[in-house]
Amino acid sequence: MRHAIFPGTFDPFTLGHLDITERACALFDRVTILLARNSRKSALLPPDERLAVIQASVAHLPGVSVASHSGLLVEYVRLHGATTLVRGLRAVEDFDFEARLAQVNRRLSPGLDTVFLLAAESHVYVNSTIVRELFLYGDEYLRFVPAPVGAAMQALKVREGDQS
Repeated sequence: MRHAIFPGTFDPFTLGHLDITERACALFDRVTILLARNSRKSALLPPDERLAVIQASVAHLPGVSVASHSGLLVEYVRLHGATTLVRGLRAVEDFDFEARLAQVNRRLSPGLDTVFLLAAESHVYVNSTIVRELFLYGDEYLRFVPAPVGAAMQALKVREGDQS
């Protein structure tokens, strides 16, 4: 069984992430979206809520699971028998960073491969940082995230007292 891990902070999970997940499903029997927990970063949505909205966003995809992990990625890979990481690339700058990271992961876990999927043209210029920025200034962010993520972000605005 071919099992791949798609790791990231997914803060927030975007339509680009969803596209990469859908395409990874065509290549692997199982895909685990692995929410990396980084205690040094302040996320828009808390980890448990991010996990829930990602699960809701990929519920239509058989063979996809969502999990979280706070240790080294290679530890999770070893524990769960995956042999491949999936990463999305938008631009040359992404490749430079991701290639170095793939080499480190392979050094730490020989035999671990990384598969790079190019972002669909409609998602090339969008990343989580841009979506978070749009979130601060209105509701334009909704066009870049799956509906469950958008609903959670709108609820966050309400909780914070901003009705924009």
